[in-house]
Amino acid sequence: MFVELDLQSETPIYTQLADQLLAGIASGALRPGDPLPSVRSLAADLGINLHTVNKAYQVLKQEGFLQVHRKRGVVINPDGMPGVTAAFQDRLRHQLRGMAAEAAVRGMSQEELAELCRSVYDEIRQSGEGGNRDE
Repeated sequence: MFVELDLQSETPIYTQLADQLLAGIASGALRPGDPLPSVRSLAADLGINLHTVNKAYQVLKQEGFLQVHRKRGVVINPDGMPGVTAAFQDRLRHQLRGMAAEAAVRGMSQEELAELCRSVYDEIRQSGEGGNRDE
């Protein structure tokens, strides 16, 4: 899986990394049971601090997307992905609220915003279809 980080972005690097790993899971490029690189290895490959990679992994572990094994390392949760919870819906609503407010202030219609959301969702879900998996 290819990871691209914007080191100049206001979005923390660990958040960018976690988001890209989630996109890989959503697209099917990363499947349950797939191993991820070690913290040190991924940090070296990306040229970032190992604590940044560790934080991204820990966030995804706490949410139930990853498992960390002493012998097997970090893997995509082989027991399946967490479902939609009230806490997730609350967090999503909070994040969308700010984006929707800015879209409205900029003059974007509700339909344009909804179409953009659909487009992004479809793009993520379809990006893994027919793609090459490096194994």
